Amino acid sequence: MAVLDTALARCGRWLQRARRGRIGLGLALQGGGSHGAYTWGVLDRLLEEPRIEISALSGTSAGAMNAAVCAQGLVRGGRHGAREALAEFWEAVGAAARLSPAQPGLLGHLLGDEGLEWSPTFGGLLALTRVFSPYELNPLNFNPLREIVERHVDFAALRDPASPDLFIAATRVSSGRLRVFDNDELSVEALLASACLPTLHHAVTIDGEDYWDGGYCGNPVVYPLVDLAHCGDVMLLLLSPLERQGELRSAREIVARASEISFNAAFLREMQWLARYESSGDRTLRGTRFHLLTPDAGLAERAQLTKLNADWDFLQALHAGGRAAADAWLAAHRRALGRRSTVRLAEVFGSA
Repeated sequence: MAVLDTALARCGRWLQRARRGRIGLGLALQGGGSHGAYTWGVLDRLLEEPRIEISALSGTSAGAMNAAVCAQGLVRGGRHGAREALAEFWEAVGAAARLSPAQPGLLGHLLGDEGLEWSPTFGGLLALTRVFSPYELNPLNFNPLREIVERHVDFAALRDPASPDLFIAATRVSSGRLRVFDNDELSVEALLASACLPTLHHAVTIDGEDYWDGGYCGNPVVYPLVDLAHCGDVMLLLLSPLERQGELRSAREIVARASEISFNAAFLREMQWLARYESSGDRTLRGTRFHLLTPDAGLAERAQLTKLNADWDFLQALHAGGRAAADAWLAAHRRALGRRSTVRLAEVFGSA
């Protein structure tokens, strides 16, 4: 019965969009810690477009948070409500960061370094995580993100038929397999599971199963937007560059790049399969138009450790960068929405 209700709700939303002349857009939101504030900026700008209606969101980690907050904001207050909800969520993240022992530090601010390399405490904390588990360092399982999610996500609104479809990725610890939570399955635990870095947080237990960050299996997952939500237009919002040039020589650079590759591997494999379907003319993708928004040079060049910097000034700078990137994308491709793809998957994700 729930499946039928979901299908009828999707059909009703599709008819309403058609009558209003709006374009339904599915968004795949990549995770990336505090860099998710860049995605906030992109969403903030897209929500200003009168012809775009966000019909579905797939997200992992920070992308999952943005997806859930945006969706419940749309249900409760339309476009303005979604923009306001996102701003309040990220303001809460910035406020919580002020109480964190891991701060950029005065020297980092003076040098214009947005990472945490110059933090007087972060280096020591990071070293401890390589020797002790979160269960030893944080036996009470304190996670400031829990309170933020509880305060800023209305899960009843996400189960409303008017809500965009949501697909939130997490990784089963026991099998290493992907689990995708939909609107009816979403909870505080599901969102925390999607953002659970195992070196920093306890595994999140749902129905007796332990979960870690969804990035290990899909960052983000794209197939639900095509197979389940049947989005005509799908936009991929990435926080990591598709390629990094230059030689890696320092231990920090090597560890950071290895982590980035690990978290992007499943997504790249999925996109290679979709690229094959696209090239072969398979009916699976018939009628699906793909769009891609990659990080600007400023975000792409930021060090891996800046993903752990939730200083409010830094989050605002990321938000501004995301808005500018979305504005530039819309200026170049707005007319293509609802008509044609603006990226050929085979050219970007095809096998080398």
